Amino acid sequence: MSPPEASTAAFPNLNASNTLRHAFADVLSYFLLLLIGVLAFSIRIFSVIKFESVIHEFDPYFNYRFLTKQGIYEFWNWFDDRTWYPLGRVIGGTVYPGLTLTAGTIWWLLNSLNIPLSVETVCVFTAPIFSALASWATYLLTKEVKGGGAGLTAAFLLAMVPSYISRSVAGSYDNEAVAIFALIFTFGLYIKTLNTGSLFYATLNALAYFYMVCSWGGYTFIINLIPMHVLLCVITGRYSSRLYIAYAPLVVLGTLLAASVPVVGFNAVMTSEHFASFLVFIIIHVVAFAYYIKGILSPKMFKVAVTLVVSVGLAACCAVIAVLIALVASSPTKGWSGRSLSLLDPTYASKYIPIIASVSEHQPPTWPSYFMDINVLAFLVPAGIIACFLPLSDASSFVVLYIATSAYFSGVMVRLMLVLAPAACITSGIALSEAFDVFTRSIKFQLPGVLSNAEVDVNMLYLSILEVGETSSAIVEARNVPGKTEKPEETSKDRPSRKKKKEREHEEKPSTKAKAEKKRLLALPLAASVISLLLILFLGSFYVRHCVWAAAEAYSAPSVVLSYRSHGRLHVFDDFREAYAWLRHNTDVNDKVASWWDYGYQTTAMANRTVIVDNNTWNNTHIATVGTAMSSTERAAWEIFHSLDVKYVFVIFGGLIGYPSDDINKFLWMVRIGGGVFPHIKEADYLRDGSYRIDSKATPTMLNCLMYKLSYYRSVAVAVAV
Repeated sequence: MSPPEASTAAFPNLNASNTLRHAFADVLSYFLLLLIGVLAFSIRIFSVIKFESVIHEFDPYFNYRFLTKQGIYEFWNWFDDRTWYPLGRVIGGTVYPGLTLTAGTIWWLLNSLNIPLSVETVCVFTAPIFSALASWATYLLTKEVKGGGAGLTAAFLLAMVPSYISRSVAGSYDNEAVAIFALIFTFGLYIKTLNTGSLFYATLNALAYFYMVCSWGGYTFIINLIPMHVLLCVITGRYSSRLYIAYAPLVVLGTLLAASVPVVGFNAVMTSEHFASFLVFIIIHVVAFAYYIKGILSPKMFKVAVTLVVSVGLAACCAVIAVLIALVASSPTKGWSGRSLSLLDPTYASKYIPIIASVSEHQPPTWPSYFMDINVLAFLVPAGIIACFLPLSDASSFVVLYIATSAYFSGVMVRLMLVLAPAACITSGIALSEAFDVFTRSIKFQLPGVLSNAEVDVNMLYLSILEVGETSSAIVEARNVPGKTEKPEETSKDRPSRKKKKEREHEEKPSTKAKAEKKRLLALPLAASVISLLLILFLGSFYVRHCVWAAAEAYSAPSVVLSYRSHGRLHVFDDFREAYAWLRHNTDVNDKVASWWDYGYQTTAMANRTVIVDNNTWNNTHIATVGTAMSSTERAAWEIFHSLDVKYVFVIFGGLIGYPSDDINKFLWMVRIGGGVFPHIKEADYLRDGSYRIDSKATPTMLNCLMYKLSYYRSVAVAVAV
């Protein structure tokens, strides 16, 4: 009988106690996960409580309008003639359908169960529902890295982190609402496959990646980060069959599924964002073949064979690289998309693609943004990274790589703080869990009355006996447990004498006491442990308070409803929806409305009128045409808009209330984008001594352009009347 089996047989009560304790821990974990899911959902519904059930921002209105199309064939074959007039837009091949299919499935399922919710209500609450799922996915991922305690902590942190709340409050019906869950779940299944080597989890991982491809263009982060991790493992000598099973099916099956999404298509194999996965795919096969022949050849033959395999592998890699270079050589961006180049080179967009640089969420974040969006997690991340190295495993090295890359990308584009948030929660959860474990064990070890010296010695003796492989009879004697135990069959030669037993026990007791004393020395001082725990609780309470404030005040107000507080009273401006309602009720259904592209989705969804450009921004020339018209004189602008059959021009001006996101504040981007296509529009003509002025000292070109005249038309009379 082996020592573990002997210990189990010797202590049936102990075994039953451990089983009961583990069962209670599992039930408690599930209960806490349920509470975390409720917390993630409830903290995101402040917008519904404070305002009403309304869709936020701009892009969600297109997704909502998209969902109203009935049937999957109608979904894929929809040609929208109410946007990008006179060109129109093929919808099925230009959008990521994951969000719409998900919300449509939820709506269909609820109505099948006789729960008659409207389409708009389902759209409003899709993001809070998936935030709960994202928290549970974070638990599964972190549990595979550092255990259940770290998983629960990370899930709790993600449920409340402001960066994620900003894109998942009730009403945020955008791609990120479901994409962050898909991102975390894909990474979690990858680590699960890496730990188990299960082909079942590898298949689920490919399916999760497919859902991510359907949901958001950020799927390229996955298909580049995982190959980076695989290459890191190969280089550091951590190759295993589990690594091969985790990666190879993902590339093959995931690429085939990704190519079936119309908006991706052959880009899954033809663009530079995907090439890294194919190169690493070749490398891992070369390494796998080298390990295989190592097991069947002699060392001498293996050296010859591995030289041949490496040579063939390098030749294959060079051939693939040559083919890829030939494919992308004709492209001015070498096969990279504009957004990808903006991440690799932060100055690229401002130099060559002003339409990307004009978006506020594409700007680099400021340092206060990190404190606002991840709060105290910014200080816990370094500790979590250190904990991942103690010890370093395949799973923990992936987390380190994830936090490093996401931190870089978040520094380039403020929108990608959303990708940093899960990584920060995972590493912070690991740090808090490890610290809490150390401090509580130190306190438990040193508190008087919790464990007597005899109990400590007996427990240490028990562990020592299990390690050196003593028999069950010795364990019974050490712990003074009455009862008979099964004696191992021994011959007269092997049976030790009573004298030798006593000598061995006499030698073991001092060594056991020495180990106990060593543990005492390794434990932190009691006062330091208590103070550290109180500090953790203080940071936790500060984090919770900040997150609740961010959810209730900073991120709950919809962009279509403006509000401010004065003398304790809440004042609400509903001008956006009133303007769209005026267009819907006072203009002909076939009239065309010209506006900057920010308002295209809302105009088509809320006013039901045809627009010239919208938020899809797929045609830079068309947007530049509108920018040129806004930057030109009234006569020149009339000619441009008349050629596009425009009947109304829609402009947002917030000068009377100090609204900072109106069109006059965005105007320079209209000039830059228009000047990028039509050279007669020059930014310098709109600046006075290099400064942007909109007062009486503005340049004549600025004072006479259409945007300026529309913004300040009768503004003085209106201000006096107010």
